[in-house]
Amino acid sequence: MWNPFSIFSSNADTLLTASDKQMLVEAIQAAEKTTSGEIRVYVESKLKKSDALTRATELFFKHKMNATKERNGVLIYVATVDKKLAIYGDQGIYDKVGLEFWASQVQEMSGHFRKENYVTGISYVVASIGAALTDHFPYDRTTDTNELSDEIIMGK
Repeated sequence: MWNPFSIFSSNADTLLTASDKQMLVEAIQAAEKTTSGEIRVYVESKLKKSDALTRATELFFKHKMNATKERNGVLIYVATVDKKLAIYGDQGIYDKVGLEFWASQVQEMSGHFRKENYVTGISYVVASIGAALTDHFPYDRTTDTNELSDEIIMGK
């Protein structure tokens, strides 16, 4: 049976190695370098809600990602044991790119996961989202601040 998350441990503390986390943080920082947008990655072992998008939405608001000045925060959510993922974009960026963009990003990440390229898949989608954010919310060195931490959030 296909298990796209076979390299992930079921123990929340070891879902990603320190090196994996660093690679993802660097991908986020590179993506955010040219945009005022904010990207976060949340990884946990089991889905806490009925579906991944509901969980991603809950976490987005719990972590106050809707508080960005231009409403351009994006959360990438992965539940490893349950093999679920979702991307939640705040109203500002959602209005600019639409539903098809988000669906294509989930498909892209799923394709990488099927090949067991987990960190690469997330990094690729981070870069793609960063490009979309740059198109619609370019970086302004006089006003931009890093509104949200770039650290990977690890659930249980």
